[in-house]
Amino acid sequence: MIKHIVFWKLKDSAEGRGKEENARKVKALLEGLNGKIPGMIHLEVGIDFSATESSSDIALYSEFESREALDRYQADLEHLKVKPFIKSVRSERVIVDYEA
Repeated sequence: MIKHIVFWKLKDSAEGRGKEENARKVKALLEGLNGKIPGMIHLEVGIDFSATESSSDIALYSEFESREALDRYQADLEHLKVKPFIKSVRSERVIVDYEA
């Protein structure tokens, strides 16, 4: 099984919205991918509440059947539709992929 984890820090404002509203939109967009990506076993999105200097604003945790399934997810049209918005509202991105 492949674990795909992404953390984002968001800009204070972008796309005419504040950080909190953009975080909720990112969460909704990503959660909308559930059940639409072949080979994706699980996807969840959390919005940070600690708001510390070292915390990220959003965490994505997802599981895939294989590395090939993760590759298909990266190229999937549904996934590609959400990427431009996330890219426009984020200031930082950190990713970890590993096999469990």
